Amino acid sequence: MVSRGKSRDRIEPSFDEEREDEDFRLDADDRVIGGRQVRAGAKKSKPTAKRGKSSNQRGRKAKSSSGGGFGLGRLIYWGFVLSIWCGIGVVGLVAYYGSQMPSASSWSIPERPPNMKIVSVEGTVIANRGATGGEALPLEEMSPFIPQAVMAIEDRRFYSHFGVDPLGLARAILTNVTSGRAVQGGSTLTQQLAKNLFLSPERTIERKVQEVLLAFWLEQKYTKDQIMAMYLNRVFFGSNAYGVEAAARRYFNKSARDVNLGEAALLAGLLKAPSRLSPARDPEAAEARAQVVLQAMLEEGYITADEIKTAMSQPPTKAKRYWSGAGQYVADLVRDEVTMLIGKVTEDIVVETTIDMTLEKKAEAALTESLSAEGEKVKASQAALVSIDGTGAIRALVGGRDYAESQFNRAVKAKRQPGSAFKPFVYAAAVENGLRPTSVRNDAPIRIGSWTPENYDQKYRGQVTATQALADSLNTIAAQLVMEVGPDQVIKVAHRMGIESELQNNASIALGTSEVSLLELTAAYAPFMNGGYKATPHIVRRISKADGSLLYENNYLEPPKVLNDGVVAAMNAMMRDVIDHGTGKKAQLSGWEAAGKTGTTQSFRDALFVGYTSNLTTGIWFGNDDGQSMKKVTGGGLPAKAWHDFMTAAHQGLAPAPLPGGDYFEPAPAEEPATIGTIISDVLQGGGEERYSGDPVYAEEYPSGPVPAGEVTGSSGPVPPAEVGGEQGTRRTTLLDLILGQ
Repeated sequence: MVSRGKSRDRIEPSFDEEREDEDFRLDADDRVIGGRQVRAGAKKSKPTAKRGKSSNQRGRKAKSSSGGGFGLGRLIYWGFVLSIWCGIGVVGLVAYYGSQMPSASSWSIPERPPNMKIVSVEGTVIANRGATGGEALPLEEMSPFIPQAVMAIEDRRFYSHFGVDPLGLARAILTNVTSGRAVQGGSTLTQQLAKNLFLSPERTIERKVQEVLLAFWLEQKYTKDQIMAMYLNRVFFGSNAYGVEAAARRYFNKSARDVNLGEAALLAGLLKAPSRLSPARDPEAAEARAQVVLQAMLEEGYITADEIKTAMSQPPTKAKRYWSGAGQYVADLVRDEVTMLIGKVTEDIVVETTIDMTLEKKAEAALTESLSAEGEKVKASQAALVSIDGTGAIRALVGGRDYAESQFNRAVKAKRQPGSAFKPFVYAAAVENGLRPTSVRNDAPIRIGSWTPENYDQKYRGQVTATQALADSLNTIAAQLVMEVGPDQVIKVAHRMGIESELQNNASIALGTSEVSLLELTAAYAPFMNGGYKATPHIVRRISKADGSLLYENNYLEPPKVLNDGVVAAMNAMMRDVIDHGTGKKAQLSGWEAAGKTGTTQSFRDALFVGYTSNLTTGIWFGNDDGQSMKKVTGGGLPAKAWHDFMTAAHQGLAPAPLPGGDYFEPAPAEEPATIGTIISDVLQGGGEERYSGDPVYAEEYPSGPVPAGEVTGSSGPVPPAEVGGEQGTRRTTLLDLILGQ
């Protein structure tokens, strides 16, 4: 390299060499004969006498006779001397910077950051979590096109050089000099690996020298295949993907084992400028670079002209700017749960989940289609879904409309008021207290402290059964039941069944004003479908090391019994009617017994439907992240329809099975009839109102009206989120009404 650069220099002649007598200046037509100048066309004459020559003339003749031979010799001599000194300088430089490095005996390959491979029950890879974004693959498991493409464009003599490629370096220097800018690098794959493993990215002489020394060490310690595998499993491919497996998952949603020729060329092309050429950022630039790689592979003989035509005919790869797909919400949840189960992850692990990818895709499709079809029209921008089986295993989970746009998991982390979807816990507590599906209550205006709840349609139906009251989501009946059993008892039942969030101990609990997550609400419905057993929601089945050794395995085989058979039977009978005849009609499934409950919060901010069959319990939420009201979306509308679509797809091909409790019969105990004496006693002693005392917060099934500010006169509790007190449009209940049962 040095001699090539110096050969361009010229050694200028000395002053004496430039001086010549007229006798030694030849015209174009002159020639020299016997040391004398002869003019063209002149006759040769005999010498008249010998003349002595001066020393000056002899010197000039000697120099002239040696001519260019003397100049070339000096050039070779000084070039040789210069090369020696350059060599000494390089050796000294290498020795100096080498002395600044730790002893070679202490060098070792840094551990690759651990990866968490997350798979479904079928063994399908859902996602990877970790600093690299993908697992490490042995070279023999990768698509053979990947190393070929990388060598063709980055290091054509990889298997023949000793860590540094002099020919490649010289070519790069020549190319950069002729182009006037740095267009080509001379580093080998081994040098790049050394830089990535041990050195900083700064461009200094010291770092370059250390890179070369480390490259020599890598070549001496590892085989070429090992070096290639280490390089491909660690190199950055843009978009937060390190290694070919992460990149293949990121850009093609497939394993590096299955990458085709065109995709391999695209990956190899990214190495020049991973961020700028990422197909997530600039698909056209990525594709153009891939064409260059394909041509290089053709020149190296890795592929044929026919293969390159096939690869070039494939459509350009388009990738989102971020990891996409509902499975990414699952992966985030799994990552958090694994950390709680086994602590910090220090090595590659495989996490087997409870997720069924078939159901996961159907769940994502159901929400996407619902939002695409009606979301804009009804001003609903987000949705979430959770589906679990009778053991609490999460079979499908969708945390939002698009993970690429928002990674916030609305199914797990968001806590919102469930509205009337909380009423089943009120009814379950009442059933434990003696209520039966056929028990009658009076749907009429009531007062609880300063609060007078009313139904959505502001109508009252008089005497109704508990089944009818739940099916039509009557707020007055739910409020009565809470005060009959006590809010504290309702809280106990809800917590026993699976609600983990703190619940307000007041009458408002009847109408779902305490915030809960969709996951815990859905899991708390599961005892209705599995015969009364608690279903602790879980998503991790097993955790093992890369070599298969077991680190963790869950055990939910013996859940506690939280509801007796009579309560389960009664609740299923009432909640079936919600779908068959009540507010959840749009959720009806063909051939399957289904039960559930709708829920809508104040001013249509949230709409939910939670329902179940004997196979799955599924909860769905629609709303907006900023709490903006939707356009009259209720739980029996968009959520019930999406629930129907998902559950229909999820149960396709399965044999229908009834809900538990259909054959259960328990005669209702005789209720002590009210007498005139007890009624009069209650009224005279104020008991008629004391039964319904408390500090409720009102949230009706179909809300209407603004939230008033300040405290309500006569109440020490929180402000109800609807109109309370004042004229209700109906007269107040009198003693005669009580006597007549009106």
